[in-house]
Amino acid sequence: MFRYTIRRLLFAIPTLIVISFIIFALLDLAPGDPTANLPLTIDAQTREQIRLSLGLGEPFHIRYLAWLNQFFVNEPMNILEQAFGFEFAGSSERLRIRSWSTRSPVVDLIIERTPQTLWVVGMSYVVGILIAIPIGVISAYRQYSWFDQAGTLFSMIGFSVPTFFTGLLLIVIFSTLVPADSWFWLPSIYDTTHRVTDWDSFVLQARQIAMPVTVLALFNAAQISRFMRSSMLDNLSQDYVRTARAKGMREWVVVMIHVLRNSLIPVVTVIALGVPQIFGGAIITEQIFRVNGLGALLIGGIEAADIPLVQTLTFIFAVLIVAFNLIADLLYGILDPRIRYD
Repeated sequence: MFRYTIRRLLFAIPTLIVISFIIFALLDLAPGDPTANLPLTIDAQTREQIRLSLGLGEPFHIRYLAWLNQFFVNEPMNILEQAFGFEFAGSSERLRIRSWSTRSPVVDLIIERTPQTLWVVGMSYVVGILIAIPIGVISAYRQYSWFDQAGTLFSMIGFSVPTFFTGLLLIVIFSTLVPADSWFWLPSIYDTTHRVTDWDSFVLQARQIAMPVTVLALFNAAQISRFMRSSMLDNLSQDYVRTARAKGMREWVVVMIHVLRNSLIPVVTVIALGVPQIFGGAIITEQIFRVNGLGALLIGGIEAADIPLVQTLTFIFAVLIVAFNLIADLLYGILDPRIRYD
């Protein structure tokens, strides 16, 4: 498996280079002017000087190579310096990817917004998995029972109802109809400046993430539970299950150890490929509850035509997709001993 991992990592290098070129080229060709939001009193000559200061006067290939160098060399070196407190040679002259709208380093903006996204979107994904796997297992084991029918209805509702409708519905119920002095009242706007320091602040944090986590967990659980149920049904009819039962194994050992382990193989793909969405943020849900996460950062960059910010965020999402594809493949060998890569 080690040699397979090395091969996949080496193959990922040209893949990421091609992806980076496509992202950079598409966004570079997209219509948009970084000086469009400036006051109309600024003359054309000053606007042109601003464009040149942003590097837009350089040829395409020069700007692309400079962006690659900043992303793969300068930014990792800067992260290492901040993490371990030492400096590389020439740190003061090192160019970084900067936002056109704020002139702040893009990576610093991403690091600043990541905790909010992990708090809300990451927790909702974990909660969705914890809900989906038991529903899928029980629904498959008790096929066509009342629990299976209820699980099917839950999945259909969660997958078909858009998240913006579910979010607005919860806001109307728990933030508008429920009295503000009630224990069931929940805030409709997420306070990103809130810090957990004691029990009361922890309760407030739990209350303000309750609705966005519920909205996203319902959507994620609906999708994963159907994959879990389908995979369990396929394995319950296999010969090895009948053999295990004929040997006198307990039913919970057959289902929870043998069947569940093999059934998780296709589900791992769905879960692993969904992890990059955590870092991308649920854009619609973040807008509804005013969560100042990566999704809101991406929307703000698109609206402001902030090409470096959008390029960097999009490429980071592509890197995460390639990485978690590899992680999913490696988990196959752990879950199923029959799968060998070497």
